[in-house]
Amino acid sequence: MIALSLAEIAEVVGGQTHDIPDPSVHVTGPVVRDSREVREGSLFVAFVGERADGHDYAQEVVKAGAAAVLASRPVGVPAIVVEDVQTALGALARHVVRRLGATLVALTGSAGKTSTKDLIAQVLRRKAPTVFTPGSLNNEIGLPLTALSATAETRFLVLEMGARGIGHIRYLAELTPPRIGLVLNVGTAHIGEFGGREQIAQAKGELVEALPAAADGGAAILNADDPLVRAMASRTKAKVVLFGESAEADVRAENVRLTDSGQPAFRLHTPSGASDVTMRLYGEHHVSNALAAAAVAHELGMSAEEIALALSEAGSLSLWRMEVTERPDGVTIVNDAYNANPESMRAALRALAAMGKGRRTWAVLGKMAELGDEALAEHDAVGRLAVRLNVSKLVAVGGIEASWLQLGAYNEGSWGEESVHVSDAQAAVDLLRSELRPGDVVLVKASRSVGLESVAQALVEGGVDAR
Repeated sequence: MIALSLAEIAEVVGGQTHDIPDPSVHVTGPVVRDSREVREGSLFVAFVGERADGHDYAQEVVKAGAAAVLASRPVGVPAIVVEDVQTALGALARHVVRRLGATLVALTGSAGKTSTKDLIAQVLRRKAPTVFTPGSLNNEIGLPLTALSATAETRFLVLEMGARGIGHIRYLAELTPPRIGLVLNVGTAHIGEFGGREQIAQAKGELVEALPAAADGGAAILNADDPLVRAMASRTKAKVVLFGESAEADVRAENVRLTDSGQPAFRLHTPSGASDVTMRLYGEHHVSNALAAAAVAHELGMSAEEIALALSEAGSLSLWRMEVTERPDGVTIVNDAYNANPESMRAALRALAAMGKGRRTWAVLGKMAELGDEALAEHDAVGRLAVRLNVSKLVAVGGIEASWLQLGAYNEGSWGEESVHVSDAQAAVDLLRSELRPGDVVLVKASRSVGLESVAQALVEGGVDAR
């Protein structure tokens, strides 16, 4: 964080200083909520969680070098005490962002946010120092913590914004007002919480409503291939830039294809030129993500050649997202187990089919959460798609949702041992260890709550129990 004194921080967040001998002491280290991440000069934010109370770690973090604790009660060590820690954290982030002078890029969407954010960051940091959301810490706590990790040298701040209801993105955009806002897509992730795709579109569109006018540098980057996203152009005063495979897109892809290993290649077209891209990532769905990143980068002054080179060299920065591991015996493990929704599940299956040409393919799939009344139909559809894509074997892991996956495959024509339903991760590992052969390709994917990453890790490491 840019250096602020404890007295300045207390004023910004409307707090009272307690047990601080010298309020002029500056916070020079990171702002953290995890006591294990405290460094010399840190500000430790004491949240009260379901399993732990950050206030209980106050003595420990100050001994470890923290300058003070942001707390909701006195803790016997240097502290800034506020009524609500989350509100105070947001106020501090808003203050720091205003002082930064960096360009803020915010993005949202139902699928692909984290992968696209990682691509944007890898492209922009070729131009200037860039700070971006780690992993998918995209909520009212993770977003301000990311913003507070920026320094005086930061020129681009790339922030992923998630939403579980109307008003969430509006709130995040108030904490960290973006100049460029990107909406990737409107799908069915969290549809059970929102109530429908129209409500999801309403929530995602709050981002473009928060942008400054075109005359003030605001730019809304919208997916030309998604009608619900494209319609958001009417909700903003910012400049509208369209990306996609549509001929009407300002930044578009032509001659899209997959290499023999399943990596996308295409001709990138921008308003200022064109250049060829061959990505290191796997799956055709990354083309849309790459175009979104290219549109942001072009808006910030990068040439088509610079963007294409950066996209061609970019890798996966976040955990368990299409992580590809080649075992010494020739088995390929694709760990995409961080999360799942119908759109990302379909994309992953298509990537598996592309990677597995001429090889046996395994889809180890589990529950997609928060689908509400659509859960049965969506799981059934994924099971059917696995059959249509000629996946050699579907392994459905878990409870009733897994049975729906297998039922969909069965109804689409999966017979005999082409699909199987197992109870848990260890059963899946035992099955795979007994049946995998050199050259097989295994995709592992489910919602985060299922924890199927243990299957991928056990297969990669060999001999490791998944329980």
